[in-house]
Amino acid sequence: MTSSLIRGRPRRGRSHISVRVAHALLGVVAGVAWLVLPWMTINDDPPAAGTRVSAAAPAEDGSSGTDLVLPFAALVVVVALAAYASVRRIRRTRSRTTPAAAGTTHVGAYPSPVAPPPLADLDDRSLAALVGADNRLRALREEITFAATGAGPEEMAPFTREAGAAEAELAAACAIRRRYEEGVPEEAAALAGVVGRCEEAERRLTGAAEGLSALRGLDRDPAAALASAETRFRELTARTAGADTALTDDSVTGYLELAKDSLVTATVHLNQTHQATAADRPEEAAQHLRAAESAIARTDVLVTALTRLREARTEAARLIPPALTGAEAELAPFREGAVYEGETYARLLHADAVLAAVRQETTSGQPYDPLGVLRRIVHATAPLASGRSGVLPVAALLVARESVAAADDYVTVHREAVGAAPRVLLSEARLTGDLPRADALAGEARDLAERDVRLRGHPA
Repeated sequence: MTSSLIRGRPRRGRSHISVRVAHALLGVVAGVAWLVLPWMTINDDPPAAGTRVSAAAPAEDGSSGTDLVLPFAALVVVVALAAYASVRRIRRTRSRTTPAAAGTTHVGAYPSPVAPPPLADLDDRSLAALVGADNRLRALREEITFAATGAGPEEMAPFTREAGAAEAELAAACAIRRRYEEGVPEEAAALAGVVGRCEEAERRLTGAAEGLSALRGLDRDPAAALASAETRFRELTARTAGADTALTDDSVTGYLELAKDSLVTATVHLNQTHQATAADRPEEAAQHLRAAESAIARTDVLVTALTRLREARTEAARLIPPALTGAEAELAPFREGAVYEGETYARLLHADAVLAAVRQETTSGQPYDPLGVLRRIVHATAPLASGRSGVLPVAALLVARESVAAADDYVTVHREAVGAAPRVLLSEARLTGDLPRADALAGEARDLAERDVRLRGHPA
């Protein structure tokens, strides 16, 4: 049992032994001084008769040098032992081959406590993590679309699930970031939560991308995928040529030109894919094919946005007359004899002014934006609406859906230049159940994304 106890004791370094030896020797010296000092200071001889004892200092002169000998000797011993221990420790440290541990100042030292990263650095990390994870999610969804043309639903289900799980992690990160921007007390904890959620989303996206790449086998035989990409390319070329060029909405300004540029980029990469395949360079062919697919997907987003906007404006124009009638039905109880003051009265006056302006605009014979007019009706009556009219929720859904889709398309097309703030707002717009609020958040996200593109330029 004694040996087990000895083995269980913590091991101590030689420096601790040196200190203990120094303490022991100091105790021995002090003990010897205590025993010897009385013999050196006591005088047992009786004084001679008649001798006068003077109060002057013969005794003092004789004892002062003797009394300091032993303390001085003890001090010399202690200093010598301390110097010896220090020299041995320095020599052992310099001759040791084990490197110092991270976070220590010298070999053998205890690790120093790791200082938390500055809040500004953590803030930058969280923003970069949001942008990186969102871009990878969008890229994975594009590749899933291309891979689905050559695989069945059962084969694509795992990748779709992973993309959904990553999107949920990213949505949680955006929600944390949004609360932080609104004033979360624990700032460092909130930012660390954003980074952690994004890292989990990245982990899922990485696994899904690797599995999808193995399933497609582009670096082995890109022929099938190349044929599918060229088929989609030809379809988009026809759709781009037949796109509505009469749309004057600011939300799609320049979309047709961007779509044509993307088709040119896709053409270049498709040709390079053919050349690399003919030269038996499958890895290079796979890289050019993925670049061509990205350009084709970008074209699809732009052309689809033009088509969707045209359909949304047609539906909005159809909904404006019943929306005006429904708005009057919602406001009627506030005009029937009751006297309102304060905020309710101000909202009623604002709604009446908006509806009057809408009637004048829609009956003036001048061109107008049906979707914008319907949005004004929805936002003006939303604070007072109680659900009496069934047409207003339909109008609110149309407006919010188009606004969110337009902002999402813009971020997708310009994702290399768009920062984190528009993505956070867009995520909240997707999740909120308040349709007018979703429309407002999506509009703000679009404005911020356009600002980022003006600052950083269009993607190449």
